[in-house]
Amino acid sequence: MTACDSGWPRTVGGAVCALLLTVTVTACQKPPAAEESPAPSRPSDTGTAFLAVDECSSRGRESFTEVPCGSERAAARVIARYDGEVRQGPACPARTDFVLHVSESRPAVDEDGDGEVPQGYACMRNLEAPHPGDPGRGGGPRTVVGDCVYGAGRGEVRETACDGSGERAPEYLVSSAVRKRTECPAATQLYVSLGGTRPVGCAVRK
Repeated sequence: MTACDSGWPRTVGGAVCALLLTVTVTACQKPPAAEESPAPSRPSDTGTAFLAVDECSSRGRESFTEVPCGSERAAARVIARYDGEVRQGPACPARTDFVLHVSESRPAVDEDGDGEVPQGYACMRNLEAPHPGDPGRGGGPRTVVGDCVYGAGRGEVRETACDGSGERAPEYLVSSAVRKRTECPAATQLYVSLGGTRPVGCAVRK
């Protein structure tokens, strides 16, 4: 079995009031609530042993291999594992650094002719820094409180590092997450869609 990395971009000008913008996160996860507790980890319902919770993987250019966590090749640990497609499944924990699509070769039941059938996805945390999923680091599959964003056009924003080390300078800081826009502080200048039970991110000029 193999797991393929799902990369993502990270991140409007001027003060924007009373406008709900959508965060564009092209990792394999729609961004859920910023302040909710991490989604509980659980093994795959199908009993899949490959890259189960607490197992580790090496890191290659295009593929990831399961290895013992004590191995010098170990690069990341599975902190949650789910069946099905990312768009329809549970959100990865907020501290997730990246997400892997896990598939198994079964040509007999192949649906799209590529020789593989999706089995689920694994939420991964690097064993060592950097941790792009941490608040303000400008990466990870989720946008959370403490992250910074920049205007990407067409009513969209993307994440970028709050310390200015990313390709784009930060324009807004997501300072809190609430259930509806009216609960945001008066100083809020931008509303960012986070999803989950606290779907509105209240952002201020950085």
